[in-house]
Amino acid sequence: MPSFVLSILGDDRSGLVEALSAVVSAHGGNWDKSHMTQLAGKFAGVVLVAVPSGRVDAFLSELEPLEAQGLFDISVEEARGDVETKAPMVVVDVVGNDHPGIVHEVSHLFATRKISIDDLQTWTSVAPMAGGRLFHAKARLRLPAEVSPDDLLSDLEALAADLMVDVHLITEIDEIDGF
Repeated sequence: MPSFVLSILGDDRSGLVEALSAVVSAHGGNWDKSHMTQLAGKFAGVVLVAVPSGRVDAFLSELEPLEAQGLFDISVEEARGDVETKAPMVVVDVVGNDHPGIVHEVSHLFATRKISIDDLQTWTSVAPMAGGRLFHAKARLRLPAEVSPDDLLSDLEALAADLMVDVHLITEIDEIDGF
């Protein structure tokens, strides 16, 4: 079955996932994986679906009414399939006082080391004792052969000191399906 990655964005309201899943189901499709969230009154998500070959055109055309009804802006790309890799996986947790630039500095470190981000979640919360906001990030990463978990930890500790955040690295993980 061909697979498709759908990116969706719409004004948040109840029934959005049901409307999209009804189209997938109506065409014999399978909802394989998704990440969805509400952000500032918008509902956003990325969904991986598989649809039987003979029903792809009908499936894609039935997504159009969801856009016409104003439920979603939808972008559809055919999936390449899962990339097989034996690259070591690690999880990085970052917590510290919120300030501009944290995501850029951390992602820059990953990019310069050719570390692939499989999943990234960020959020802020109220700092319980000190007031202000705390920044949180959790990233699932695939390390290239030339970067060991110890090398990454050293780089993250140096960056953490500059950013005034705490960093925790979880290693020796074969595969992580979620956090």
